[in-house]
Amino acid sequence: MKKILLTTLLAASVALLSGCNKDDENQIKVAINTGPDQALWDTVKQVAHDKYQLDVDVVAFNDYVQPNEALFNKDVDANAFQSLPYLEMQSKERGYHFAVVTNTFVFPIAGYSRKIKSLKALPDGATVTLSNEATTLGRSLLLLQAQGLIKVKPEAGLLPTTLDITDNPKKLKIVEVDTPQLARTLDDPQVYLSIINNNFAALVNLSASRDGMFMEGKASPYVNAIVAREDNKDSANVQKLKQAFQSQEVLDKANEIYKGDIIKGW
Repeated sequence: MKKILLTTLLAASVALLSGCNKDDENQIKVAINTGPDQALWDTVKQVAHDKYQLDVDVVAFNDYVQPNEALFNKDVDANAFQSLPYLEMQSKERGYHFAVVTNTFVFPIAGYSRKIKSLKALPDGATVTLSNEATTLGRSLLLLQAQGLIKVKPEAGLLPTTLDITDNPKKLKIVEVDTPQLARTLDDPQVYLSIINNNFAALVNLSASRDGMFMEGKASPYVNAIVAREDNKDSANVQKLKQAFQSQEVLDKANEIYKGDIIKGW
């Protein structure tokens, strides 16, 4: 009787482990940022499940550090939140060995104000808020330069800082703020202008093309990407994820969510 019971338990254990392995073979975990991208990834999940029998588990973070740390620590299999310049900078600083699976979209940053309607009305000495995250800060400074508001050193490339500003004719007071808080600064009596990322602007119902005084154009080098590790970039599940993301369903959903503000990157 004991022998029969032991055999039955062993068989059940083997079956359970086999079932787990089978499930794991059809699962992938992806880190993203909180915000409208979560709705976009609901569509990615549906396409991946329906077309590729792939179950996508999405983990949302509210900053730009944890998604890469989670990928590095193998807590997730891929992430989708960062631009290529940010990826390059983080890889140099933190020693990541990541690989770009596919470009996704350019999510244009834009300049917003609740006090003025055009840059002609921007007073001298006005306070301007920008992201304190290095890549987004550089991106914002270059956007201000494109509007003729400042000049930065050409040798700073895509990552200028406020120390690289060589000309500031309107004596603008540039204040660096945590990226998720930028939209809130629009209500500050001292803030006349804020450069805000697309995903955080969307959280407060701001659209770059509708509400922004100016925004990045199609030539922006700041395209976002799905990123995996070098050791899993060619895995079947990562490639299925890529195919699911590049579907027409996802592109249509992205245009719906972002009101046509996004620029296709693949």
